[in-house]
Amino acid sequence: MEEHDSMYPVPSAQLAQKRRELVPGIERAFREFGREVFAAGALDTKTKQLIAVAVAHVTQCPYCIRGHTKSARREGATEQEVMEAIWVAAEMRAGGAYAHSLIALQTIASEET
Repeated sequence: MEEHDSMYPVPSAQLAQKRRELVPGIERAFREFGREVFAAGALDTKTKQLIAVAVAHVTQCPYCIRGHTKSARREGATEQEVMEAIWVAAEMRAGGAYAHSLIALQTIASEET
């Protein structure tokens, strides 16, 4: 059995049903959107799932990390491909901090003038 952080509810049929009942049209539209997004197109489904694994790590969504990792593996992604996608996400996240450091440096420089 998977452990879940107490900050996040354990997914359940009851919670999913409640979400569907509250706004059923949007739930259907969201699911259809997901099916269309992850369908093979210019990118194959494995590549799309690897992108989703990387994005899930940047958004830090544990449900997405689990779900898209499982989907990527079902689509044939190797452990190495999954981990490499995660490292790409880590570099991009760190790269954002690095790139935005110019704002801090510019701010400091403007105080000196």
